[in-house]
Amino acid sequence: MKPLMTVAIASASLCWAVASSAMAQISGDTVRIGILEDMSGPYADITGRSSVIAAEMAVASVGGKVLGRPIEIVTADHQNKPDIGSAIARRWYDRDGVDVIIGLGASSVALAVRSYARDQGKLDIATSSGSADLTGSACSPTGFHWMHDTYALSKTIATASVRNGGTSWFFLTADYSFGHVLERDVTRFVKEAGGQVVGAVRAPLNSPDVSSFLMQAQASGAKVIALANGGSDTINAVKTAREFGIVGEGSRQSLASLLMMVTDVHALGLQAGQGMLVAEGFYWDQSDDARAFSRRFLERRRLMPNMMNAAIFSATLHYLKAVAAAGTDEPKAVAAAMRSLPINDATITDGRIRGDGRVERDMYLFRVKSPDASKGEWDLYEMVARVPFAEAFRPLSEGGCPLAAGSR
Repeated sequence: MKPLMTVAIASASLCWAVASSAMAQISGDTVRIGILEDMSGPYADITGRSSVIAAEMAVASVGGKVLGRPIEIVTADHQNKPDIGSAIARRWYDRDGVDVIIGLGASSVALAVRSYARDQGKLDIATSSGSADLTGSACSPTGFHWMHDTYALSKTIATASVRNGGTSWFFLTADYSFGHVLERDVTRFVKEAGGQVVGAVRAPLNSPDVSSFLMQAQASGAKVIALANGGSDTINAVKTAREFGIVGEGSRQSLASLLMMVTDVHALGLQAGQGMLVAEGFYWDQSDDARAFSRRFLERRRLMPNMMNAAIFSATLHYLKAVAAAGTDEPKAVAAAMRSLPINDATITDGRIRGDGRVERDMYLFRVKSPDASKGEWDLYEMVARVPFAEAFRPLSEGGCPLAAGSR
């Protein structure tokens, strides 16, 4: 039997060949994909150049063309500022002929771009942002959410932690949209599991010194200090908590990182990160296909892909398959094809897109290994549980998406 990735690429190639024989309609004779990410700030290490490489790998896997036309990738740095991200999106859509914007790390940026793209009937795919509002009040017929969201991360981590004795919580929250939504969602699941939230403090994005915030968390006496942030902010908070003895040997408090990925753990080191629970939608060692894809990524980036990188590869590849199937890059036709086609690649098998734009995928709960248990540089996780999509993600009926009526 052929490996899944080989079958998927062979099927995609057949789809390209069949569709190319028809009258293709490609605006500007080029399919342009915009990768809009943090290229220089606190999320640059987990998205940034890694996102571009993942998209390039997806384009390369289809031979660099769709419907006989070239595929071009353009990139920009939104600097984690919604006004800058929105301005770039407007220019790309209205002047530069960009057909789809993918990535959109930083939920405030993703929501700003979503608003304009929805109004203009343009395609956007959030692969690096987490706000569950993207498939709620901000959903769009031409907008998609590919990997994690605040609901799934919150439910997976909070429920497991409370069941294991983490009954009181204090939040260190990034002071912008993603952090606020994450704190809101985790609070709900902590309470539903029988725990309580005793306090919270909000820190500006990219804060160089979080010691005062962590001292407040320590003084609260909460059993769990929840880090509702990401990227370098998370790494900085974990290191500071260890250095100040807030967590570690002899402490009655523990850290729960609500958005930590394999690249963060690698940067942090097992000595500091061991024992932490993390929720992800992809791990490089989860299957033969995932390992093959990840090794190719490692050769180019010198890092294993995290779930955001895996998502941008998957989303880019699925978008191109949909263009081929639709025979055009017209946004509504491509969106319809994306919704009708199953998602099969090295990162997901038989995925589907729900009525609100949410990709149906399982989540995984991992525990960070101790240094003694690790067998190699990237052997960082042990799986605790696979959480099926229906248990991990918000039910369609609860999101408030106006597209949900009559959808599955």
